[in-house]
Amino acid sequence: MMKNNNTTISEKGRALPVDPTLPKYVCQNCRHDLCITGVDSYAGMQASSIHGSGSVIGSMRMDNSYVVLPKQRNQVPGVPPRLRAGSAPTDGSPSGKTMEESFVVLPPPAASVYKCESASEGGGLQSPTPDGGSVSGNLQANDSGFNSTITVLKRAFEIATAQSQVEQPLCLECMRVLSDKLDKEIEDVNKDIKEYEACLQQLEGDAKTVLSETDFIKEKLKIEEEEKKLEAAIIETEKQQAEVNSELKEMELKSGRFKELEERYWQEFNNFQFQLMSFQEQRDAVQTKIEVSQAHLELLKRTNVLNDAFPIGYDGEFGTINNFRLGRLPKIQVEWDEINAAWGQACLLLHTMAQYFRPKFQYTIKILPMGSYPRIMDASNNTYELFGPVNLFWSTRYDKAMTLYLTCLKEFAEFAHAKDRETNIPLEKCFKLPYKIENDKVESYSITQSFNKPENWTKALKYTLCNLKWALYWFVGNTNFQPLSATVASNSEVPATGSIISKRATDVKFKP
Repeated sequence: MMKNNNTTISEKGRALPVDPTLPKYVCQNCRHDLCITGVDSYAGMQASSIHGSGSVIGSMRMDNSYVVLPKQRNQVPGVPPRLRAGSAPTDGSPSGKTMEESFVVLPPPAASVYKCESASEGGGLQSPTPDGGSVSGNLQANDSGFNSTITVLKRAFEIATAQSQVEQPLCLECMRVLSDKLDKEIEDVNKDIKEYEACLQQLEGDAKTVLSETDFIKEKLKIEEEEKKLEAAIIETEKQQAEVNSELKEMELKSGRFKELEERYWQEFNNFQFQLMSFQEQRDAVQTKIEVSQAHLELLKRTNVLNDAFPIGYDGEFGTINNFRLGRLPKIQVEWDEINAAWGQACLLLHTMAQYFRPKFQYTIKILPMGSYPRIMDASNNTYELFGPVNLFWSTRYDKAMTLYLTCLKEFAEFAHAKDRETNIPLEKCFKLPYKIENDKVESYSITQSFNKPENWTKALKYTLCNLKWALYWFVGNTNFQPLSATVASNSEVPATGSIISKRATDVKFKP
């Protein structure tokens, strides 16, 4: 009996002793240790075998070889029927006789191997002689019996492995699993056999129709005709295949040429892209230079040369040009050198603007800028000095020079107004001085010094510089000089040319 290896084997609560002399085996499926129990000593097995063989073998001739196993007095319950050794009669046993010993019938090849191996080990069974002779007396009770037991077990496992195609030994649990699996396979095989038998019966039951010779010839001719058609179709298909193969080769050649052209195209494309990127970089560089130049040009265009050269502003009650005050007050006695310098700057500015529009502008009254000693020439070529010091009670020539300057400024303003009318500017937007000039008066203040209060004279000079500044902005906006900009207008707080008619403030705020 094969059980899991323990010191004592228990089966349903009953402990069985383990024979320590027997070798340990391993289950070939779960690899658990196994130990063989319930095997008697070899001497008892031998005596039992001899006794049994004397009663059976002496009276009959067995065609198959066998191995006699000891009686199982205390058979352990729960062992499958396939593992139990039962009494099995041989083909040559007489009727009515039963064998008292259990045995395993071996096929002749396995039995011959077993006999040779057992004989070589010196521990096998010997059959009795036909004349009733005794068994050999060279039996050994201990060593030969143990070796014979081992040999029997090994050979039994080998035989079981060869017959069942399953590695032996197996434990009880694995044997049960294997048994269930084999039963399932047997059921499947039996089911397939039944299905095959049913199909065979169905085929045998079908009516068999036998064609006559005429019908057979017709069917044969029909099949031969179809065969010819198929052969013709095959030949046609082969021709088409050959044509397709030739076209395929031609297409492959064209494909190769196309790939070469494509590679060449991409090379040229890459070269073109590289050149294009280079040209674009050069173009961007040139464009950047142009933008820088244009920005510089715009900066130059925005530069008001005359406004920078002749800044007109105010300093309290005094009008200023290039920071030179023009006028005198009782409390503030401005030096005549500063007044002369201011008149020199004013004369130079008006002379520059008048010279630019000649000969369109009838420059009848000529201004002679001579630094701090300017002079004014009338239509009769009479010259008057526009510089001091002068006597407060005798300043006729000085007053005449200032009056001629006002006349020249008024004529320039009228010329500017006519110029705007020529360019179709609305009348209300045409140029007009913010302070009206009439003879020697600006608004209601006389520019002469004789018999005039210093405050009135200083106020008239301030208004005169304001009119001059408006004429300057018109000049810059209508010539090649930089046009009138919002920045200049905001810095000077002077409105644009078109809105000067409504701006007649008593005091114009200048900024240096």
